[in-house]
Amino acid sequence: MLQEVFQSFTEDATKAIESLKYALGKLRTGRANSAILEDVRVDYYGTPTPIVQMAAVNIPEPRVITIKPWEKNMLTKIEKAIFASDLGLNPNNNGDFIILTLPQLTEERRRDLVKSAKKIGEDIKVSLRTHRHVALDMLKELEKDKEISEDDLKKGRDKIQELIIDYTKTVDDIIKLKEDEILKV
Repeated sequence: MLQEVFQSFTEDATKAIESLKYALGKLRTGRANSAILEDVRVDYYGTPTPIVQMAAVNIPEPRVITIKPWEKNMLTKIEKAIFASDLGLNPNNNGDFIILTLPQLTEERRRDLVKSAKKIGEDIKVSLRTHRHVALDMLKELEKDKEISEDDLKKGRDKIQELIIDYTKTVDDIIKLKEDEILKV
């Protein structure tokens, strides 16, 4: 019974960590990263489609992204979708592919990005604490139903606390790495 609670908590916490990595991957750090295009949708024959599903996205230089659609008639639609997005990038259409040049980040913008990264990290920590409360409630319910002893309840609480400390440290480490990446000039 205890193992099921631990397994459930670990799965939920792992998903929270993955969502942190995904959210941080979308922060524009001055380096080209195709993840910033994941939420940009293009009208592809009546269906909103991600750019990566209709074009080859490459990063030939650290601050340049090239997008070469598989169908040339999609060039202007992709260009319009990028303009309409909140990326703040100006696509350059040369007739064969689109070139996105990421501007150098200002110090103020870097500080704002660090604040955003820290906020995302705090949201994930709140999520982890919520998962901890769910796991502790499951343990209390098991003890109430006489499926585990009081000693097992105490051991379970201690184990959940150890896990939450480990996952919180992981979140802090990931945020620190992202902060260093953002502040690196």
